[in-house]
Amino acid sequence: MTDWVFLFPGQGSQYVGMGRDFYENYSEVRELFSQASDILRMDMAKLCFEGPEDVLVQTENVQPAITVVNAACHVVLQLHEIYPVAAAGHSLGEYSALYVAGVMSLKDLLQLVLWRGRFMQEAALQSPGAMAAIMDLEEDKIQEICRSCGAEIANVNCAEQVIITGPSETVERAVALSDEAGAKKCMMLNVSGPWHSRCMEGAREKFEPYVRNCVFHDPQIAVINNVDAMFLQGAHEVPHKLINQICGSVLWRQSMEKFLQQGHRHFVEVGPKKVLRGLMRRIDRSVKVLNVEDTESLAGFLRANQ
Repeated sequence: MTDWVFLFPGQGSQYVGMGRDFYENYSEVRELFSQASDILRMDMAKLCFEGPEDVLVQTENVQPAITVVNAACHVVLQLHEIYPVAAAGHSLGEYSALYVAGVMSLKDLLQLVLWRGRFMQEAALQSPGAMAAIMDLEEDKIQEICRSCGAEIANVNCAEQVIITGPSETVERAVALSDEAGAKKCMMLNVSGPWHSRCMEGAREKFEPYVRNCVFHDPQIAVINNVDAMFLQGAHEVPHKLINQICGSVLWRQSMEKFLQQGHRHFVEVGPKKVLRGLMRRIDRSVKVLNVEDTESLAGFLRANQ
């Protein structure tokens, strides 16, 4: 049996209709959506399948929506007796990884991402800002530019792609300096807030008591955290890592490299779209990386697993 590392997508991978295929084909997924709707007091099937998009993309809606779809894809893989040996998630996706690793209950998972999304949305209104993608410029140079103008690194996605964040004027200045420094491409992103920056400090402060109030368990499989690209050592580490992740950088490239150093060669993105699958191909084209989000991609994955 192949040892699969499960990768869970985060905010930005959403689309209206996500999860519908599995919902229609698996009673266990319908039950999950029903449970999630009760916990969240939101009609998750309607939100995920019908939107409309302007409602789905609101941070306080999209974070629980993606999390439910990630969990639904995991349920389907379980039904086919596919279990992960390790897991990681990109930003919001980290919560799905922790849930799959047995670190938290479904109720705590969904309530945490609901409050996380709500507080991040509020913080973005109070401290608006921007984000931008910097392509093909050395990470050290981007870090130097960010320090010089007050921007911050939000995500280190792969060697060719770093996302910067912060107040709009600092990001615009960093983009101009990155362009001058020889970046292949710099692109302002269409996002609703300056995620993973000091602008989220208000969200971090509001969120902390909710995290501290949850019961966490030691992981049953290996999990790498975003904030330090290190394996989670136990339940005691979870609160400060989740709290610090709101303002801290997502060290995705470093996290994937850690898995590669440990000898992992098989990865599957469990959830909507193929963003993480694409990033892994940029990090190491020699590994096998697939995705599962509907019956078609599931069939391809099961063929590859034979």
